[in-house]
Amino acid sequence: MKIAWFGHVASARRNGIVTYSRMMLNGLSQRQVDVVFFYHATRERHLVTPPNVRAIRIGALDIMKRATVASLQAERIIKNTLSMERPAVAHVSLSFSNLDSTIPELCHKFNIPAVATVHMPYGQPRSFWGTAMRVVYRMYVNTLDKYDAVVVFSENQKGMLYRYGVENAQIFVIPNGIDVNTYHPGPAEYKQELGARLLVSYVGRVDPEKNVGALCEAFAALDLPDDHILVIAGDGLDYGRLRRKYSDDPRIIFRGHLGDPREVQRILRASDINVLPSSIEALSLAMLEAMASGAAVIATDVGADGEALRGAGIVIDVENLEAQLPLALRQLIEFPDFREELRRRARARVVEQYSLQGNLDRLIGMYTQLGYPPVRKAYGI
Repeated sequence: MKIAWFGHVASARRNGIVTYSRMMLNGLSQRQVDVVFFYHATRERHLVTPPNVRAIRIGALDIMKRATVASLQAERIIKNTLSMERPAVAHVSLSFSNLDSTIPELCHKFNIPAVATVHMPYGQPRSFWGTAMRVVYRMYVNTLDKYDAVVVFSENQKGMLYRYGVENAQIFVIPNGIDVNTYHPGPAEYKQELGARLLVSYVGRVDPEKNVGALCEAFAALDLPDDHILVIAGDGLDYGRLRRKYSDDPRIIFRGHLGDPREVQRILRASDINVLPSSIEALSLAMLEAMASGAAVIATDVGADGEALRGAGIVIDVENLEAQLPLALRQLIEFPDFREELRRRARARVVEQYSLQGNLDRLIGMYTQLGYPPVRKAYGI
C-alpha cells in the first residue's frame, strides 16, 4: 500500500500536530507502508525520514506559527506528484495550509480517496475559547465535506460535525495513539538531578488558551517545600511573561522549547504529577504521553481529554479552574497512595485504548475500506 501524507515536521514550539505526523510516519514505515510525505519548508536543510518515506518539500509562509500559506508552486507540485505516484489514499492533517480545500479536489482528479484528520481543538460551549473554535468548525464544514473520510478523536466531535452540516464525508472516530514502548515508566533521573522529592510537570505550548499561568499561580499559592518542583517544558506567547513573573521562585523551572523528544521523555518519566489546564483541546498527545509514562494526570474536561482521562486521573472544570486546580494538586500531593493508584491506572488506560499500534490498525483498516467503492463521482470522474 502507498499513502500520500500531508503533514508537518518542525515547529519552534512543541506542537501536537507536528508530533502526530512524526509518530504516524514512523508507524506506517514500520508497517512497511510506502509513504509520499508532503511537508512545508522548514529551517532544517536535511529532513531525515524513516525507511519507505519519500519527502516532498513545499514552500510556504508561516504566519505567527498559527497558519500556513503554501507557495504558488505548491499546487503544481502536489498535482504532478499524485499523477506520478498514484497512492491508494491521501491523508491530510488539518490544518495543513490554505490548500486544505484544494487537496481533495486534486486527489479526486486521479481517483484517489482523500482523508482528513481534524486536529482543531474545541472546548466548553459557553466559554470564550469554546465559542471561538465552534465558529472555526462551522467555517470548515464545506472543506471537510470535500473529503471522502474525516478522522475525529471522539463521538462528541463526530456529533458536532454532523450537527454543523457535514453530509458527504464518512466520519471515523479514531483516537490519537502514542508509542507505549517509547513513553513508559522508568528511572526518575531528571527528578534526582533537580534534587526534587516531588515533581509536577506541564509539557506543551505556553499560549493563553493553555492556562499555564493558572497552573503556576496555583502551585505557588500552595506554599510547598523547596524540594517540590514544577517544570514547564514548552514555549509560546505567554512564556516570557510567566518566566519573568516567577523568576524569584526556585521551585518553578522554565525549560523552554525542547527539540529532543528524549528530554521530554526524561521529564515525563520523572513526573509524579502532570497537569494540562487548557481551555481547548482536541485529544492531547502530551497528556497521553504523560499517562503512558506513569504520571498522575490532572486535566480540564475539554475536547476528548476528559473522556480519555476520566477514571484514570483527575478531570476538572475549566470554568472553575481557579478553585479546582489547587484542590486537585493538594489532593495528589498529600495522598501518595491515591497518586500511585492514578499513575497505575493512567498507564493501563493508554496501553489498552490509546496505543499507536491500535491507532494504526484502525487507520489502515479505514484506508482499505476507502478503496471500495471508488471515489465519489461528484468531481467529474
